[in-house]
Amino acid sequence: MKNSGRRIKSIFPIAITSLFFVIPFFATAATVKLEYSAWLPYWAKASSTAETSLRFNKFTEVSPFAYSVKSDGTLVDTARITEEPWKSFIPAAQKTKTKVIPSILWTDGEAMHTVLRTYTLRIKHEKAIIDTVVANNFDGIDLDYEGKKAETKKYFSYFLQELSVGLHKKNKILVCTIEPRTPLDSRFDNIPAGIDYANDYYALNAYCDRVRIMAYDQGAIDLRLNDEKGKTSSYMPVADISWVTKVINLASRVISLKKIVIGVPTYGYEYKVTPDGKGFIYERQRAINHTTAVTLALREGMTPLRNSAGELSFTYYNPADATSTPSSVSTTTPSTFTKPFRLVWWSDASAIGDKVALAKKLGVRGITVFKIDGGHDPAIWDKLTNK
Repeated sequence: MKNSGRRIKSIFPIAITSLFFVIPFFATAATVKLEYSAWLPYWAKASSTAETSLRFNKFTEVSPFAYSVKSDGTLVDTARITEEPWKSFIPAAQKTKTKVIPSILWTDGEAMHTVLRTYTLRIKHEKAIIDTVVANNFDGIDLDYEGKKAETKKYFSYFLQELSVGLHKKNKILVCTIEPRTPLDSRFDNIPAGIDYANDYYALNAYCDRVRIMAYDQGAIDLRLNDEKGKTSSYMPVADISWVTKVINLASRVISLKKIVIGVPTYGYEYKVTPDGKGFIYERQRAINHTTAVTLALREGMTPLRNSAGELSFTYYNPADATSTPSSVSTTTPSTFTKPFRLVWWSDASAIGDKVALAKKLGVRGITVFKIDGGHDPAIWDKLTNK
């Protein structure tokens, strides 16, 4: 596979997507009213609930990261959802007509396959979910089941069908959160034969009330955009607007626009970038939020610039990366670098505003924010609007 001289270490798994899509005549920025939702991390529950409580009018739904899953399919209340601040937050949200749809995060692909293919375990898992939703008076549940195997696809589809029936009998909502798919002709120079996926888009469209697409963590997945934008400057986007457009266009060929929700990031990454004569090796060092990135830029005397993906980035030298480094960086163009440097790249309010405009243009259901935790760009609130 050609990779435009771009190699990256420690990137998260990213799924696969395509291009052609017909925009309905009614889908214009002037007529489409978006729904907004957000994920609230339990590890920052104090700040996430405080920030959101002040702005319930912005959101149709909120999703606390509440549950994880044991290898046998048993739910674990990771967030301690019956305790404060959730105990006060949930009824307060519902009082304003903001739905509370907690997320179940499961990333053990082997365990998922075992539970979902075993009828008795699958039914037990479904019952646990429905009972939990009803007992806590949630408005529904969000399934964030990542890292599934391709051979799990049909069992996951059975699971969605059965769970949706059970939830709908209780007037509850089923939200399905999925990884993005990059078009094969953007991902490969020579498309391999026999590619299969873990998510059946037809099943998602049939059984899920909302389909949240995690349109972020793009990295180096799109070879076409790497070639176009990464030859003369750093290019390691979280979510390039061009890539997000491809992802949503492909999904909308099967999944109804009325169900698609575009996931937008409020974070980014810091990379160690090493020139090697052919290109650059990107080594992910850490996740970084807006507040931390701005503070780091000030410390290093750098001004973050709007990059080719519509996000913010800057470069600087870290003395720990090389024995001899220049005292300052005067350009963000990697072709001038001969020594390792740091690249900080993240999604700010302006980048999110671009995704909001795209969502209105395409006519999808809404936008969901990952994540509200106190470290995001405070200007985000001005972007979550239908004006």
